[in-house]
Parts: sequence; structure tokens; C-alpha cells
Amino acid sequence: MAFIKNFIVVLVENMNSSTLLLLNVIPRDSFSTALTKNIVAMLVWLALSILNCSMVSTFRKHSFFYEDPRYIMFICMVINDGVQLTLVTSLYVVSYAFSKILASACCPLILTAVTTTRSTPLILAGMALECYISICFPLHYSRICTVARTMWMIGVIFLLSLTPPITDLFITVAKEPPLFFHTSIFCDHSLLFRDHSIYYKNCVFDSVYFSFVFLTLLYTYYKIMLTARAASTDLVSAKKARNTVLLHGVQLLLCMLAFVVPSMQAPLIQLFPMYGLEIRYVNFLLVYIIPRFLSPMIYGFRDEKFRKYWLRYFVSKAHKVDNSVTARQFSQKPG
Repeated sequence: MAFIKNFIVVLVENMNSSTLLLLNVIPRDSFSTALTKNIVAMLVWLALSILNCSMVSTFRKHSFFYEDPRYIMFICMVINDGVQLTLVTSLYVVSYAFSKILASACCPLILTAVTTTRSTPLILAGMALECYISICFPLHYSRICTVARTMWMIGVIFLLSLTPPITDLFITVAKEPPLFFHTSIFCDHSLLFRDHSIYYKNCVFDSVYFSFVFLTLLYTYYKIMLTARAASTDLVSAKKARNTVLLHGVQLLLCMLAFVVPSMQAPLIQLFPMYGLEIRYVNFLLVYIIPRFLSPMIYGFRDEKFRKYWLRYFVSKAHKVDNSVTARQFSQKPG
């Protein structure tokens, strides 16, 4: 992922050509600017990592969460987002120290980054379906939404998410000379998987992929909304489920930025070459950082059951720290 030093400008790809041109027109950050950007990125990563780890710990400490498909999918999304955030932030920070790395070393990083990026919308679709079944078919919920089926669905999601980058790798291995994987490149998807057919394949896949997720969210929101209007009881739960699906839709739009922004970024940098680094940094925050705040908000804060045990986790940690400080101060007093 090329963010710094003699960066790469990707020209807009049209139906006749998907050629990538390398331009050395973007100035380098000053030391103070680079330091500030890296500190901000690391602080945001640290804050989100603390939130994610606290939610995973809360989930692990209470066995009844293991039996609820809703929380299983939620914690799966938290872990997926945590892995993606850690990987992307590491690549961003490392790019200041190393402008290029071996293509063979870049491969697993790109495969993991693309897989976790593509998994999030599918997990959102699965969570929306769970909300739909719980509200529209409450009597059949326990029979349809089982732990075994949830784990099976998560496995299918990751298999589908892994398919595009794996096929990209197979095409690259078949068409690139072996020496290519021993050369140093900017660790970027478009530079690692350069064949034109990969671009068109991913365009088709992304069209089908996002259409499916969008239609799933639209259908579930519509059905939950109708149920909420017709419900004489449990109206609060129906409205809460409808709002949750609506937030999933917002999160999906933010996830789609990861696929839309690269094509918008290149012409913006061409129009404002002197602000190329700032454009890339803003895109980094919009695409990879801000969407990661929504998972804690949707379930960590909105879900009453999880919030109760999550707050207990923080209170217990605060008491441990307080007791540790008190014991240390007591031991340091003169006898």
C-alpha cells in the first residue's frame, strides 16, 4: 500500500485499458508532518484495539454469549475488523521506513487485507438476516438460527471473501515470470496483481457481491419495518432491529469506500498534485479507520445485554488497577 515516498498515481481505468502508470510527482512529507500522521494513526489504532480486545474478553468470559448467533457473528466482525485495522495501520507506518518490499512478502499481507475487507459486508448481511428472522419469525428463530449453522455461515463468508484474492494470485503466478516475486515493489494490490484480466474479474465480482449485500439489507429493513408497523406487542424490539439494519446499511456504504475511493483518488491527485499525501491520508482515515468505530457503537453501546457485561469488565479492570496502586503505596510506607 503505497502512501509515502515517490508515490504511485493510478490513472482512471476505462473499458479499453486498465494500464497503471508510475508518476513521481507527489512531494515527500516533512519529518514533523510524517511524525504527526503516524502518531495519530497509532493512537487511533491503539484506542480501537483496546475497545476490540475488551469486547472479545467480555464475550469470552460469559459462556451464554457462545450460544447466541447474534453475538457470535458480532465478535467475528470485531476480530475481522481488528485484524484488518492492525494490518493496514502497520503497512501505513512501515511505508514511511521502507518504500518497497519484496513482492513475495507483500503477497500474504495483501491477501489478508483484501480478505478481511471483503468479509465485513458479508458479515453485515448475515447479521441483518439474523435480525430479520428474530423479528419476523420469532417462533422459528431457535430452530433456524443455531450455533452450528452460524459457524457454517461464517466459514462460507470467509471462503467467499478469500476466493477473489486467491484467484488474483493464481492468475499472477501463471502470467508473471518467477523473477517478479523476487523484485521489490510498493505493497499495493494494483502493483502486485497487474494483469488486466484481474481488474475486469474483480469488477464483475464486486458488482455481484455488493448487489447481493445491498439487496439483502434493503429486503430485511423493509420486512422489519412492516413488522414494526403491524406489531401490537414487542414494538420496541422491532424498531431497534430496524434501526440496527439501517446502521448496517450505513456501515456498508462506508465499506464500499474501500472499492470506490481508489478510482477517485487518482484523478484527485492529478488535479491537486501538491496535496497528494493529504488526499491519501484523508482517504486512509475515511476508508479504514472511521468504519471501525461503528461496530462498538452498534453493539457495544446499543445492545443492553452486551453493554451491561462490557461495563462490568471496565469496572473490574479499574478496581484491579486501583487496588494495585493502593497496595503499592501501602508497601512503600515506612514501617
